[in-house]
Amino acid sequence: MKSTDEVNQPSRRSFLKTTAGGTAGIIAASMFPAIVPASVFGKNAPSNKIQIGQIGIGRIATGHDLPEVMKNDMAHVMAVADLDKNRLVQGKAWIEKKYADKTGKADYVNVKTYDNYKELLANKEIDAVIISTPDHWHAQPAMEAAVAGKHIYMQKPTSLTIKEGRMMADMIKKKKVVFQLGSQQRSMNPWPQFKRTCELVRNGRIGKLTKVYVGLPGDPAGGNTAKMPVPENLNYDMWLGSTPEVYYTLDRVHSQTDINDRPGWLRLEQFGAGMITGWGSHHIDIAHWGMDTELTGPLEITGKAGFPAPGSGLWDVHGDFLVHATYANGVVMEIGGTNPNGIKFEGTDGWIFVSRGNVGVTASDPVAAQSSSKNEAFYASDPKILGSVIQPNEVHLYESPEQHQNWLECIRNGKQTISHAEIAQRSCTACLIAHTAMKLGKTLKWNPEKEEYIGDAEANATLSRVQRAPYGTNYVKG
Repeated sequence: MKSTDEVNQPSRRSFLKTTAGGTAGIIAASMFPAIVPASVFGKNAPSNKIQIGQIGIGRIATGHDLPEVMKNDMAHVMAVADLDKNRLVQGKAWIEKKYADKTGKADYVNVKTYDNYKELLANKEIDAVIISTPDHWHAQPAMEAAVAGKHIYMQKPTSLTIKEGRMMADMIKKKKVVFQLGSQQRSMNPWPQFKRTCELVRNGRIGKLTKVYVGLPGDPAGGNTAKMPVPENLNYDMWLGSTPEVYYTLDRVHSQTDINDRPGWLRLEQFGAGMITGWGSHHIDIAHWGMDTELTGPLEITGKAGFPAPGSGLWDVHGDFLVHATYANGVVMEIGGTNPNGIKFEGTDGWIFVSRGNVGVTASDPVAAQSSSKNEAFYASDPKILGSVIQPNEVHLYESPEQHQNWLECIRNGKQTISHAEIAQRSCTACLIAHTAMKLGKTLKWNPEKEEYIGDAEANATLSRVQRAPYGTNYVKG
C-alpha cells in the first residue's frame, strides 16, 4: 500500500508542472482549492513547496546559492549530491542546521545524500536542482536535469565550449523546464544600480551609445605541480569528467580542509577560461543588457593577453588582457584589466559607470572598498543623468527581486526568468569568443546566427573539445 507521501506526490508535481505551463497553469491553480483542502496545499504546507536538490556543495553553494534559496518559504532543499564524500557529509549537516536554526526544529529535515548526481536526478520527489559545480561540470548535468524534467538554477558560465552551451540551451528549450543562470547582477537585490543603468542607457539618457568599457582582472600564475595521491573521499575520475585524464594534485581541484577556499580549478584552462568567463559572464551580460544585444553577439573581435610562462606553476589561465568587440549596432566593447572593475557605457551625450562597489558574493570577489565619498558603484558624467525619470511609454526592463527568488517564482507562474538559457548562452559565447581571440591573437569574424567563425578553421576548432567518455554533453540522450 502506498504511503500518504506517495499518494500526494504525483498531485504536487503535476501542480508544479502545470503552473509552469502558462495559461493552463493559471486555470489549474484557480481550480485547485476547490479540489484539494487548503490544509494540504496551503502556502507553507510541505506538499506545496518546490522540492530542491543541490548538485555540488562548495563555497558558492554554501556562501550564496543555498542561503538565497532557503530564504524563500516556497522552497525546500531536500537532497544534496557531491563526488567528494567529505563535502557531502558537510553539506548535509550544513543544510540541516540552517533549517533547524530557521524553524527551531532539530529534526525538521533529513537531507538525502548522493555521491552521484545522476541518482539525485532520478529521484521523482525532486522538482528542481541547483548546479553549483566547476565550470566543466555545468552543461552536462543541466542537460540531464532537463531530460529528467527538473527546473534548473545554474552557476555561470553556462559551458566550457560554445557548442556544448548550444546543446544545453536547445535541450532546455525542448524540455520546457525553467532555467536561471546565476548572473545575479540583473536582480534588484543587492545591486539595483545595474538595471537602473541599463534602463538609462536604453532610453537614450547618454545619447547614442558608442562604446562600452568592461573592467575585468586577470589571474596570477602559480599552483603546486607536485603529483599527489587521490584522496579516498574523492571520485577524481568523475571530477575530471569530459576533460582529459591528468594526475591529481590539490591545486588542480579544491581544498580538502576548507569548503570556503577559492579552488584551484578556476585557474586552469582544462576546466574553464579564467576571469574572462568567471567574471566576464557577469559584466558582459550587463553590457549586453544595456546594449540591447542579449540575443546576439559581436561581429568582429580582436584580443591579446599574457599567459603564464612555462615552469611558473600549475595554473595557466590568462593574466592581463585587452579585447575589442564590435557589434552590428556599431557599438565597440573594450574588455580588459586596465579598465576599472565594472561597466562604463559611453554615449554622444555623456557616460555612466556601474559596478558592485564594495559588495561581493564571496570573500574572494575582486571588489574594492570605497575610497571616497563618491558612490563608486554608480556614477555618471553628469549626476542629473542618474536621477532621470523613466516615463511610462519608455523602455522598462525586466525587474527581478533577487535571482534565486525570480527562478522560484517562475517555476510557479510559468514565466521566463530574467536570465533564461538563451540569454545565458549568448553572454557566455561572447566571453568564449573573447578568450579565443586572446589565445589566437588575431582578428576574428563571428556569425551570431550560425554561432561560428567566418572563414577561420583554426578558430572554429575551438567551438568544441574532444569529450572523454562516458562524460560530456555528447553522451546525453533525450
